Amino acid sequence: MKITVRDVPPRAAWTLEQAGIHPLLAQLYAARGITGTAELDDALGKLLPPSTMQGLAQAACLLADAIAQDKRLCIVADYDCDGATACAVAVRGLKLLGARHVRYIVPDRVIDGYGLTPPIAQRVKDAGADVLITVDNGIASLQGVAHARALGLQVLVTDHHLPAASTSADPLAVPLPDADVIVNPNQPGCPFESKSIAGVGVMFYVLLALRSELRTRGVFDKPSAAGPPRVEQALASPLEGASAPLGGSEPRAAGSVGARISQPKLDPLLPLVALGTVADVVRLDANNRRLVAQGLKRVRALAMPAGLASLFVASGRTATAATTFDFGFALGPRINAAGRLSDMTLGIECLLTDDPARADELAKMLDGINRERRTIEGDMREQAFVIAESLFEEGTEPPPAICVFDPDFHEGVVGIVASRLKDKMHRPVFVFAASSAPGREHELKGSGRSIPGFHLRDALDLVAKRHPGVLLRFGGHAMAAGCTIHEDALDTFEQGLTAVAQEWLDAATLTRRLETDGPLKSEYRRVDLVDALHHEVWGQGFAAPTFSEPVEVVSQRIVGEKHLSLKLKHQGQPVDAIWFGHTEQLPAKVRMAFRLDADAWNGVRRVRFLVEAVEL
Repeated sequence: MKITVRDVPPRAAWTLEQAGIHPLLAQLYAARGITGTAELDDALGKLLPPSTMQGLAQAACLLADAIAQDKRLCIVADYDCDGATACAVAVRGLKLLGARHVRYIVPDRVIDGYGLTPPIAQRVKDAGADVLITVDNGIASLQGVAHARALGLQVLVTDHHLPAASTSADPLAVPLPDADVIVNPNQPGCPFESKSIAGVGVMFYVLLALRSELRTRGVFDKPSAAGPPRVEQALASPLEGASAPLGGSEPRAAGSVGARISQPKLDPLLPLVALGTVADVVRLDANNRRLVAQGLKRVRALAMPAGLASLFVASGRTATAATTFDFGFALGPRINAAGRLSDMTLGIECLLTDDPARADELAKMLDGINRERRTIEGDMREQAFVIAESLFEEGTEPPPAICVFDPDFHEGVVGIVASRLKDKMHRPVFVFAASSAPGREHELKGSGRSIPGFHLRDALDLVAKRHPGVLLRFGGHAMAAGCTIHEDALDTFEQGLTAVAQEWLDAATLTRRLETDGPLKSEYRRVDLVDALHHEVWGQGFAAPTFSEPVEVVSQRIVGEKHLSLKLKHQGQPVDAIWFGHTEQLPAKVRMAFRLDADAWNGVRRVRFLVEAVEL
């Protein structure tokens, strides 16, 4: 492990500090590329305009026509937290905007696999739908979309993943599904700046465009007939929160002759958008940070769906002090656990219900499933470590890429184990499990995680070209990807991936580095500053503050059998620290990388360090 320090552009830090930003925050922001306060403005009006997202206007027209014609809409979701929140946002938002017939289908991870497949399209048709809408999937579902169109369904694809790899001699010939409309910032030619937006964010933008289209058509100005119209019924939903409207107007009295339909507010959906964005570990660029910040504000004000409130309780977190950490490490895993071990319908229903009692029941079920997931993951992780360590001699470097398989592995947890193994070995990793889908007993399903400098999906594309037929299916991103192979092809796949890694990775890339913010001034070691830092939006691509400097180890002891509790001297002053998951004894002086936290002792809150790494 090599601990490095981020560069802090002095002019940017000075500019931010002169604008009234606290000196510590000014330093942290400048080190992350912020040059002015405009980039820190999280107002909804600062979001990237929907008009720059390709296909959005056409999607709005398609949906507005469908609502006007009282068509039946069906959402095809994905089985992770991004897909679940995108589905909930779609169902809630479409109903809010007047759609009367909205249902959803979520694929089974084991039986259906990923994305819109022909059998799923058939299920949508059999359910009586007229319009099929994908969320967080579909851009690579060429056959599924074609089958849906052949069945007479209108198809709207909303996604954020990369399109399928080209199969022609022209690398620029990117195959796209033959949908009625595609909305995906990562499709060729889309000028939308935030290529890192999550699937739930894309669906939120679709709703913004749909509301604008309905406004243009005068839907919100029509006099009501006897009884409240559909949009007013939507406005009466408990989803309508007390927060400021996103370009909307306040509801007027309903039910009286001559009353007019008010423009629905979409901002109550932002807590779900924030949760899905953080849980999907997309890069928190300026637009994503605004979406997350707005969602957090509403959660802290307790203006959120009942299911989110229940998930905070079930996970032992405090909603009024919610952070991105809560989304990424408490709520997100509980939603994801349903898709990994059970049925993501549980997670989606938790996000859709407005009944607090039902929300509590579902949140407790999700918490129980997550506990089971932890147990399975722990056993798999230990076995995966043993297998990986057997691939190289003790005292030597691991191979440039690692593939692990065990017949007892659970396919729903391979992604988490791959992530843990990647963190331990600092290598691109694939973990495989035997498929339990009927008729696919001889297939292996793999999930991969990568390190900076190694684009995992591009690597899979190259393996597929060099070894035709080895990869039955694959897709993903730079840092995470999945694939399916025949059980007899594991050795060939491992050799192919290792060969690509040998070509693309060098000694510098294979050296684990922890980028930090350097020393922490002693006057900043305060509980109020810890709280201020926790209040900010940190995450992928906008890393939470981590400091580093030499410290003196005064005493150390193992607690909970696997954690190291430390008493340190930081710049000559005592401070407590804890290093989770480590039990090795430290020398008297080390260079330590740490994050700031606060714990309570005898009712008094005090600063402590959360150790990230040490250099001896």
